[in-house]
Amino acid sequence: MRTKRKRRSFLGGTLLTPKNARLVFHLGASCAPYVHGWTSRGLPVMELVPLSRSSISAPPINRLQRRNNLKWKQSQPSVSRKAGIPCAGAKPPRNSGLSSQESKRIENLNQKEGRRLLRLLEGLRSRASSEVCGEHHKYFAINGDVGLANIPKKVDEVARVIIPGLPDDSGGSPISSCYWEWKPKISVHYEKSGSRNVDAPAVLFLPGFGVGSFHYEKQLEDLGRDYRVWALDFLGQGKSLPSEDPAPVDNREGDSEDNDALWGFGEEPKPWARELVYSIDLWREQVQHFVEQVIGEPVYVVGNSLGGFVALYFAACNPQLVRGVALLNATPFWGFLPNPIRSPRLSKFLPWSGTLPLPSNVRRLTQLVWEKISDPSSIQEVLKQVYADHSINVDKVFSHIIEITQHPAAAASFASIMFAPRGQLSFQEALSRCQVEGVPICLMYGREDPWVRPIWGFQVKRQLPEVPYYEISPAGHCPHDEVPEVINFLLRGWIKNLESQGSVSLPLLEEPDYVQYEILKELEYVKEGSHKSIKVRFLGSNFSFWNLIISSLKLRLASLMASFR
Repeated sequence: MRTKRKRRSFLGGTLLTPKNARLVFHLGASCAPYVHGWTSRGLPVMELVPLSRSSISAPPINRLQRRNNLKWKQSQPSVSRKAGIPCAGAKPPRNSGLSSQESKRIENLNQKEGRRLLRLLEGLRSRASSEVCGEHHKYFAINGDVGLANIPKKVDEVARVIIPGLPDDSGGSPISSCYWEWKPKISVHYEKSGSRNVDAPAVLFLPGFGVGSFHYEKQLEDLGRDYRVWALDFLGQGKSLPSEDPAPVDNREGDSEDNDALWGFGEEPKPWARELVYSIDLWREQVQHFVEQVIGEPVYVVGNSLGGFVALYFAACNPQLVRGVALLNATPFWGFLPNPIRSPRLSKFLPWSGTLPLPSNVRRLTQLVWEKISDPSSIQEVLKQVYADHSINVDKVFSHIIEITQHPAAAASFASIMFAPRGQLSFQEALSRCQVEGVPICLMYGREDPWVRPIWGFQVKRQLPEVPYYEISPAGHCPHDEVPEVINFLLRGWIKNLESQGSVSLPLLEEPDYVQYEILKELEYVKEGSHKSIKVRFLGSNFSFWNLIISSLKLRLASLMASFR
C-alpha cells in the first residue's frame, strides 16, 4: 500500500517552520539572504544584507531570464539578480553517503528554493524595522532549527500599555438630563457633564440608530472630569420623541384601539408636524442649531454608527463649528430613496417621503414590522450581534431601548426614518469636503463589527491616508460602550494632540514621527476587579491594503506559533 508523503515546504534548504516563517514576514523585502557556507547536514548558512531603496524598486526579470538563470554552473559560484536583489550561490559540500545524481538533485533543489525565497522576500515588501536592516544578522540552521543572532528578543512581542479604568460611582462626573425646545412642539433631549470645566474644550457625542444619549454615559462620567461633554438624542429617537400626537386618529370614525394607541396613524397632521421628516438632513440641521444655541462654540464631535455619518455630514457643512471629528464604526450610507434636491424629477415618482401621517398602505406593514423588531427577544438578539464580548452587561442598554419602543410615537417615527430620503451629501462627499476644509478626523473602529465591517473603515483610511486609524480588538459595533476605557483613552490623547497643535504625540505613539508607521499594542486596565487587555493597532500614513494583508498573516502566524509552544 502506497503511503501518502507529507508535503514539505523549504526555505533556503531548510524546512519552513513557524520560526523561520515568522522571520520571513518580519524581514519583508528590506534585506536579502547571502549564502556563505553550509552546515554538516547540507543546510545553508545565510547572512541578511540590507538593500538600498533603489534595488527594491527595480523591475522584475522576465520568464526567459529566470529560466536561464536556473542553469547555474557547478564549477564555480555564480551571481544572479532578480528585481535588483543580489544573491550569491555557493555549492554545498557533497555527502559521501549520497549518489552523484541524488547529490545533484538536492543541490538543484536548494538553488531553486533559494530563488523562491528571494521572490517571497521581494513580494512581502511591506516594511521592516530600521534596526533590523541597519546591521547584518546571522541566519543559521542547526539540526533542523532556524534562528537569528543579534536580533532583540522582544521583536515579536506586543508592547503593553497600562491605561486607567473607568471611575467608580463616586469618582465620576455627574450627568444632567435636559430638554431643549428647538421648535414649537419639538423638544430635543440631551445629557451633559463637566459644566465646571469652563476653560476646557467642548465635546459632543452623537448616538447610533435606535439608541440615545444614554449610550454615552460611560464617556460623560469619565471625560466629564476633564472636558465639557454633551450627548444628544436625534429627533424621532431616544427621548426626542413628540410629546403629543403629530397626526391623531379621528375617534368619531370608530377606529380600532390599536390604531388609537399609535401616534401618527391619523389622516391629517397638525400644523407643527406638516413638514416633519426624520431624515439625515433634519439631524444635521438639529446638530448645527444645538451647537450654535446650546453649546455656543466649536466642538469636537464624536459619532457612532449613524451618529458618525451625521457628525461627518455636519462637519462638512459647518467646518467653522467643528474642532475635529472622531468616527466610531461610522456607517458609510444612510437612506434608500433619492434626495429631492439632488434628484427632483425622480423624487416626484415616490409615493411617500417619510412625512406624517403614514399613508394607509404603509400603516399595516409598519405595524407588522414594528411588532417584530420591538419584541424583547429581537432586541436581545441584536445586542448579541453588535457586542463582540458577550460577558458585557447590557441590561441597562436593553431596558432603555425597551422604554423607547413603548412610546406611542415610536412606530411612526421608525417608518418615517426608513422612508426618509438620502442626504444631500454622500458619506464620501462629506469626507472629501472635510479634507478640503482641513477638518481633523480620527478613526476608531471595532474589528469584530458584524455590520460596519473593517473594510469600510479601511476605505475611509484609503481616501484620507493622513488621518489616524485605531483598530480595536476584540470590539464590535459599539466600542464606546463595550471597551469605554480604550475609547476614552484614545479620545483624550487625540484631543490633547490637536489642542497642543501636535506637540503632544497621538495616543500610542512615543514619537510624532511614528505617525507614518503601523503599531500594534496591547492596552491593559482593571475592570470590575479583574485585569483585561485589548489589542489596538494604529495605522499610519503609509497604510496600504497590502500591508494590511501582511499584518493579518503575521497575526495568524503568531497565533500558530503560540499553539506550538
